[in-house]
Amino acid sequence: MNDASIPPEYPQPTRTPANAPLLDAWARGELLLQQCEDCGAKVFFPRELCPACWSPRLAWKRSAGTGTIVSWTRIHRHIHAAFTAEAPTLLAEVKLDDGWLMIARILAKDGAAFASGTRVEPVPMPDAARFPLPTFRALE
Repeated sequence: MNDASIPPEYPQPTRTPANAPLLDAWARGELLLQQCEDCGAKVFFPRELCPACWSPRLAWKRSAGTGTIVSWTRIHRHIHAAFTAEAPTLLAEVKLDDGWLMIARILAKDGAAFASGTRVEPVPMPDAARFPLPTFRALE
């Protein structure tokens, strides 16, 4: 029997050696992202080789996580029940102030007022612990 009052668990990312530092840092409320030690490329999503020069020398760097929305979409129908109760949700391309470009979920009080150019910051702890992947909130 399925009790609608109990929200389903969020699906968890598949943990790999390449993404474990990102997942562990986010669980502590930190944002760690990769940067190539050979060519300097800032890399997101986690991987084993630099997509710019193919170097395996990817170091983990702490990011403040503040940035600006480049582009975004509003999702009304989800393929996983955990997200259905939260629809619509916002997914955006975020250009972080310290150079990374990433795709992430954005929490915003008024999704209708959300736009490209909106400033964001990471969701702080303890709220961040609810999300298995880096999640941001729109700054008002």
